[in-house]
Amino acid sequence: MAEPEFSASGVRIGRRLSSLTRAGQVLIRDGRLVLLTSRGREIDSAPVEEVHAIRTPFALRRSTLATVNGTGYLLSLRRQGAASASRFVETLQRARQRVAQH
Repeated sequence: MAEPEFSASGVRIGRRLSSLTRAGQVLIRDGRLVLLTSRGREIDSAPVEEVHAIRTPFALRRSTLATVNGTGYLLSLRRQGAASASRFVETLQRARQRVAQH
């Protein structure tokens, strides 16, 4: 496997009002987004062209809403710094463009 284009650990991953993991991992690698628990178990994954993500409003600026396989996830990227949510969305968009070019 190639090095991930985006990798964040210690990510709180939630669905609706429930938290799936408080220290999960988010990867964008080989044209796929992968959400993992703190123990490395896959929560969900999909090709980047099938993932939709937006940054949350100002109050939650270090979070991203991502839809993977029709399921909405709140990704809280607090440990990665203030720009991490923007970097995640930008990396996802670049990965989509690369896939579309091939």
